[in-house]
Amino acid sequence: MNTTVNPQYIDIQGVEQTFKTRKGPFCALQNVNLKVAKGEFVALIGHSGCGKSTLLNLIAGLTMPTQGVLLCANREIAGPGPERAVVFQNHSLLPWLTCFENVYLAVERVFSATESKAQLKARTDAVLAMVGLTAAAQKRPGEISGGMKQRVGIARALSMEPKVLLLDEPFGALDALTRAKLQDELLQIVANTQSTVVMVTHDVDEAVLLSDKIVMMTNGPSATIGEVLSVELPRPRNRVELAESTQYLHYRKAVIDFLYTRQAHVEKLTA
Repeated sequence: MNTTVNPQYIDIQGVEQTFKTRKGPFCALQNVNLKVAKGEFVALIGHSGCGKSTLLNLIAGLTMPTQGVLLCANREIAGPGPERAVVFQNHSLLPWLTCFENVYLAVERVFSATESKAQLKARTDAVLAMVGLTAAAQKRPGEISGGMKQRVGIARALSMEPKVLLLDEPFGALDALTRAKLQDELLQIVANTQSTVVMVTHDVDEAVLLSDKIVMMTNGPSATIGEVLSVELPRPRNRVELAESTQYLHYRKAVIDFLYTRQAHVEKLTA
């Protein structure tokens, strides 16, 4: 776990998010307060409808809060910016472009004013190599697997050299083996880049394996942060070794207890 960090790199203060609907105002989030340290990996977890993705979108600057303020590096988040890159569950690749071209678009947008085309190409090649996609650089999204598409999405985000990497269930649609492989690769990438990461997940094991801190959300509407769990497992982390770790099992049990005992969620059936 990182120890020499700025305790307020991302600072969320009294945030509320209310949406206008045909049935009237809907309060998704209420009184959310959270501090994320520089270089910290934070997982947001909770039942469906608890506002995890809403909170991530607020940090990304894709939406503005109804009340409260969000800061990144002591500057108010007033919209999207290249210092905060987002990876969604839906990779959102342009199907008519190659993997290289999908990443190059992001590189060009951020660095074209200060770097030559050769430098932009070198950046693109380097980040594709980082996620193991050099051999697939000239393939289009329709020619590669779902896991490889997510690698392209991660590469595109990393290519902008963001200070904050925001992940909205990036592995949620993948099979278990592909998901595990990409989790391990993400651990290595984050260790190399020292990025600050905020990740939305439904997966308890994923949260414990990857995170320095797990933010557990109460049920919506008017969801808020119910509890924050510090995960003090040493890095680098090995999933096989952690499977027998009593400390790992302790953190896993704490999250499960919060979600399925204190925040037991009964789905409402609709006609």
